Formats: sequence, C-alpha cells, structure tokens
Amino acid sequence: MAILGAIIKKAYELRNMPVELKSQRLRPLAAQKNQLKALLRKAQFTAFGEYYDFEAILESDDPIKAFRDKVPVFDYNSMYKQWWYRALNGEAYVSWPGRVKYFALSSGTSEASSKHIPITQDMLNSIKRASIRQLVSASKYRFPVQFYEKGMLMLGGSTHLQYNGTYFAGDLSGITAANIPFWFQHFYKPGRRISKTTDWATKLNDIIRKAPDWDIGVIVGVPAWVQILLERIIAEYKVSTIHDIWPNLTVYVHSGVSFAPYEKSFEKLFSKPVVYSESYLASEGYIAYQTRLDKRIMQLIVDNGIYYEFIPLTNRNFDDEGNLLDSPETLALSEVEPQVEYALLLSTNAGAWRYLVGDTIKFTDVKACEIIITGRTKHFLSICGEHLSVENMTRAVELLQDEFNVSVHEFTVSGFRYGDRFAHRWYLGTNDLLDANLAAQKIDEYLKQLNDDYMVERLEAISDVFVEIIPSRVFYDYMKKLGKEGSANKFPRVLKGQRYEDWKAWLRETENITHL
Repeated sequence: MAILGAIIKKAYELRNMPVELKSQRLRPLAAQKNQLKALLRKAQFTAFGEYYDFEAILESDDPIKAFRDKVPVFDYNSMYKQWWYRALNGEAYVSWPGRVKYFALSSGTSEASSKHIPITQDMLNSIKRASIRQLVSASKYRFPVQFYEKGMLMLGGSTHLQYNGTYFAGDLSGITAANIPFWFQHFYKPGRRISKTTDWATKLNDIIRKAPDWDIGVIVGVPAWVQILLERIIAEYKVSTIHDIWPNLTVYVHSGVSFAPYEKSFEKLFSKPVVYSESYLASEGYIAYQTRLDKRIMQLIVDNGIYYEFIPLTNRNFDDEGNLLDSPETLALSEVEPQVEYALLLSTNAGAWRYLVGDTIKFTDVKACEIIITGRTKHFLSICGEHLSVENMTRAVELLQDEFNVSVHEFTVSGFRYGDRFAHRWYLGTNDLLDANLAAQKIDEYLKQLNDDYMVERLEAISDVFVEIIPSRVFYDYMKKLGKEGSANKFPRVLKGQRYEDWKAWLRETENITHL
C-alpha cells in the first residue's frame, strides 16, 4: 500500500504546480472580473439575465459598476419569492441555464424553516475542484507517504436524498457524495450505508461500532458533533485518547464556526499532534479554505464560479436586529480594507445573484485575499449600541478558558431590558467547575478591552452582565429537541426574540432554572 500512497502524494504535488502557476499569472482582481463576466455571459439568456439585461452589462465599459447599478441585493426570502420558487417547481432557465436537479436544505443557525438552495452541476464541479485544491494543499505539509493511504471520516448529514417529482433535496453532503471521485471511495468513511442514515443517534452508534476497523488519518466535520463522537468512542473502548483507536489521525478539518472555544477540549482527546485546518463550504458554494499551517486564516477562492461583493457591517446598512436595510453600500474586492467587518454577497454558478449569505468576514490581508469568519449578520449583539460581534464573544470565551484552565464546549448570549437599562446574559456550557459570578466579571473585563463601543455602553446603558453555568449536554439536548442534532447544525451564538424565549422555557422545564 506504500506504493499507492506514493502515487497519490506525487499526484497531489503535480496537481499543485499548475494551481501555483495560475495564481501567479492571474491576480485576484483580474480573476474576479473574469468570474463576473463568465457568470453574466452564461446566464444572459435566463429569465433573470433577460430581466436585468445582462447583455447590456457585458457590453458596458465597466461591467462591475453596471452590475452593481442594475441588479439589486437579494436575501434568501426575496430571491426565493421572486425567482427560485420557479426553479423549485421545475421551470428551466430561471436564474441559471438548464433545470435545477438538486436543492440543498439549509436553515443555517438563525432560521426556523429550511431553505432550498439550488445546486447546479456547474456548482458541483466547482465544489469538487475546490475540494481537490484543499487536498492538494496537504502536499505542502510534508506528511509521510503513509498519510495518503489513510481513511477520511466525513461526519456530515445524511446522504439520503428526497425525490420530489422534479428535483432531489437533502443535505449538501448527500448531494456532493454522488460526485466523489471513484478513486476516493476506498478512503471515504463511514461509507455509503452509514452515511445514508437519517437518524443522528443511529449513525453515531454505527460509527462507534465500526471505529476499530478503520485507520483514520483525517476527520472532517463541525467541532461540536466531532467532539461528541470522539468522546463516545474513547468511553466505549475504555481508552485514554482517540489515538489509541486511530493512531494515524493527523488532520482535523473544521468548518462553520470558530474553532478557538473548542481547542482546549480537543487537545484532551489527542495524544499526538493534530493539524487543524479550516474550510468555508456553505450551501451556496465553496468560498475559502486554509492554505498555511502558521496562520488560522483562510484564502478566498476567487476563480472558481463565485463573484464576491462586500457590505460594511454598519448602521447605514443593517438595523440592530441584523436585517439588511434598503440600498446598502456594496464594495468589490478592489475596494475592501483590512480588519473591517463585512457581510458577504455572492453571485454564483448556481444562480444566486448578489445574494446575502448571512456570514460576516474580515480581511486579514487584502492582497492575499486572506480572511477570517467573524460571525453572522443576525448574531451581532447591539441592543444599545455595543456592537458585539461573534468574534468578540468567541475571543472572550477563549480568554476565560485560558485564564481558568476550563473547557467551554458551547455558549450563547442574549441582551434584554433590565429595569430602565439593559443587561446581557451568557450561557456557558461546561463540565468543569466554574464560578458564575467570577466568569461574568472576567467576560465583562475582556470585552471592555476588546470593544470600545461595549466599554462605553457598559458605563452608560448596560447595567449588568449575568452568566449561567450549565452542563454541555443541555445545548445538545436542545438542538435535538429542535430536530437539529448532528450534521452541519450549529448552536446560535446570539439568541433573540422568540428563540430566546423558547430557550429560557426549555431551561426552566428541563434544568429547573426558574429565575430566568
């Protein structure tokens, strides 16, 4: 089998060469302009393209400006109500050529009902190309030849797809599973049978049962659910760490949320060094992935079927609930600045146009297109002008863990009226001993250092900060109650409105926390 590993490694290295040369030849700004023109050209004879006169945009002296002037910004609701519902009903050439065969079901972390995101063959091809590029980047890590022979455990949603007469619907992992290259089937775990399982508990039990039979080198999945799986395997086989079961586990690829709050918990599960690598694969497309070991940042994929625009996360563009206001300011890649928080707009080869994904990012290096995910537009806590981002909250939890040597597996925050002023209440999911009052004091101190707006409002409008310490399982049980257990589901970092009321009712009912 060492020969197979050598062949695969060499293939990765050879595949990496033209990618490197291409990136040197075609700079990001030029690549993005070419992507926009290619998207417009292919979609100009769709209903969407004819309505917004893509032909005229292509013929203009400045297609980027003309596109921005002619095509409005869409969120999911407006895109679905005006266009995508037609594709869902089987109509062809709505916002992308041909008939849409697949729709990814996605509710993100803030919506109650499922969204139907179109997935075209062009988008599937782009996802496959980006996945191969990320695998190719592993050749830079100088792993031994044997690494390329190990299994890859992909802990996603069910690969079972529902057929609805004209289209298939299901988890994105189920849609992409059919496009896995034939040579990869040997390495893919947990395999087709277990992957089709729709019940999370059953899937978990099946993976645990098969775990000793596999030689896993890479794990891919959302941190919370991967952590549960690894803890269960360790407990089931009465071993010290997961490396007693999978001695060759070398890489963990995570996505969707900041890994910082989970890192201390994961370190306890390993006895050998593990490389953490981040990717940014959403239902709307493969957006970015980590390319270097020395930095926890990702590189935007600028030449693979997506054109990006960016909306500054300001009061001019969003209200306090994170809702997009009319006529927002939008910027092209050539206009962004480092360390500024932006909401992400995508135009894609799946027929999304100037589409608000809901994620927020910052550029750490504009020239290199290096980014970090900072949160969600609707997970931005600002009930009185404190403008707390998920990045601020995550960093505060990370500092708390470091100072007190505890592991916080999950957390969420809410703001509310408190007398004639306001207050914040934090819920920290941990199985370690931690004093709630001390945690509240420390989190408050950290945030004052991290965010000037918070420091000002803490003096003038936010009268108190409360912390509730609850077992980690409570978060997972609540997700199970909502039918969002496992897969790519993530607990929302900020709870507002009815979601907050439901959460409090759940805690009163199940944990006897009556003072909420």
